[in-house]
Amino acid sequence: MKLNDLKASEGSRKEGKRKGQGIASGNGKTAGRGHKGQKSRTGGKVARGFEGGQMPLIRRVPKRGFTPLSRNEFQLVNLGHLNDFADGTVVDAAALYEAGLIRNAVDPVKLLAKGALTSKVSISVASASANAAAAVVAAGGTLNLTANEG
Repeated sequence: MKLNDLKASEGSRKEGKRKGQGIASGNGKTAGRGHKGQKSRTGGKVARGFEGGQMPLIRRVPKRGFTPLSRNEFQLVNLGHLNDFADGTVVDAAALYEAGLIRNAVDPVKLLAKGALTSKVSISVASASANAAAAVVAAGGTLNLTANEG
């Protein structure tokens, strides 16, 4: 067998519709575009959001609010989830990511006080609620708050 002898399997390739090739083709005359109008012409596109000259919805509706550039988007972790870590383990963003508790290891992490902490772990996060910090110390662990980046 040679490269120039290779052929596609029977029925695996289908010819495209040849629009505008006469009435007998089934796609002749208007070629499936209907009759007249902008969209029947070559290059007859309508811009997204264009409403025929009427004031578009996107401009009729008032703009509200803004996105602050300096806002910190924290990833939240509850105390109850930290019981899966063994005593003496250092729990940081990388460890939480490996355990599947946060989306990524880059955004800052905040520790919340939902649930009870029973293991003595060393936690390193960007922020923690007052109740969560007290619960970590009460359980015999340590809490290290890192600088908020981003």
